[in-house]
Amino acid sequence: MIPNLESTQSLRPSIYDYPSSNGRTFHRYKQGRYWLPNDPLEQERLDLQHAVFSLRLAALYLSPLRHPPQSVLDLGTGTGIWAIDCAVAHPTARVLGTDLSPIQPDYVPPNCRFEIDDAEDEWLYSPEQSFDLVHLRMVFHCFRDHPRVMRSALDHLKPGGYMEWQDWLCVLQSSDESIRGTPLERWSRLYVEAGARLGRDMLAPKKYKRWMEEAGFVDVVETKLAVPGNPWPKGRENKKMGFLQMTNFLEGLNAATMTMFTRGLGWTAEAVELFLVDMRKAIKDPGIHFYWITYVVYGRKP
Repeated sequence: MIPNLESTQSLRPSIYDYPSSNGRTFHRYKQGRYWLPNDPLEQERLDLQHAVFSLRLAALYLSPLRHPPQSVLDLGTGTGIWAIDCAVAHPTARVLGTDLSPIQPDYVPPNCRFEIDDAEDEWLYSPEQSFDLVHLRMVFHCFRDHPRVMRSALDHLKPGGYMEWQDWLCVLQSSDESIRGTPLERWSRLYVEAGARLGRDMLAPKKYKRWMEEAGFVDVVETKLAVPGNPWPKGRENKKMGFLQMTNFLEGLNAATMTMFTRGLGWTAEAVELFLVDMRKAIKDPGIHFYWITYVVYGRKP
C-alpha cells in the first residue's frame, strides 16, 4: 500500500523515535492509535502468541483457497512472524506485511517485505497488486471501523480470494462456575467497558461474520475454538497450550490493562498495579478452569 505522503513525510525522520509511557515504548507513526507497546519485551510476547495460534489452528490460515496463494497481505503484522512463515510455506507468493511499527526483522525471505501503514486509511494498491488472501490476527482492539477495513479488502482481493480474521474474544469463559467472582471475570467486564469509552468495540469478533456478509463477502464461515488460559485441562497438548497462553497473558497483562484502565476508566497506575496482583494469582490458579474463545472468520470475494 502506498502511504499517505501528507501524513508520513514529516514523521519519516523520527519514526524510530518511539514515545514511552510507564517504562514501555510505543509506535510513533499515528501515535496512540494502537494501545500495546512495541518494545523487545512485547515483540517476544507476540512471537509467543504466534506459537499459541499455531498449536491451536495447526495451520497458518483456515481459508479454503483453491490454489496456493500468489499474493498475500498481512495487516497488523507485528513482528512479521506470520508473514515470514507464510512466505516460507509459499515461496512463489509475494507476501506483504503492514503495521504501524517498524519492528520487523531486516533479514527475511526474498518474497516477503514490510511497510508502515494504517489499514483504516484509503488503500491505494493498483489492480495488478490485488491479493489472494488478506490475513489479520489479534486486531479486534485496533480499529474503530472494522467494516471499512473489510470493504477495502474486498475491493483489493482477486475474484475468489479470501479475507480471514483470527482473534480472541476478550471475555474470558470457564467450563464450569469456577470463574465466577474472580478477578478474571471482573477484568473481562472492565476491559470491555474501557474499550467502549475509548471508542473501540472489544466484542468485535462476535460481529465479524455479519459484517463480512454485509460488506459483500460470500461463503462466510465462523469457527470458534477454545484456548485454555492455564494448564488446567487434561492432556499433554492441552497443558502445553495452556502453559503458553498463561505465559502470553501474564507477559501482556500489565501493558494492556494499564493503558485501558488509566485512559478508559480513569484509574491511577497504582490502582491498576494493585488489581493486577490478584489477577496474576488468578491466571496461574489451575482451579479456575478458564479459557479464551478463538474466532476464525473467513469469507470469499465473489
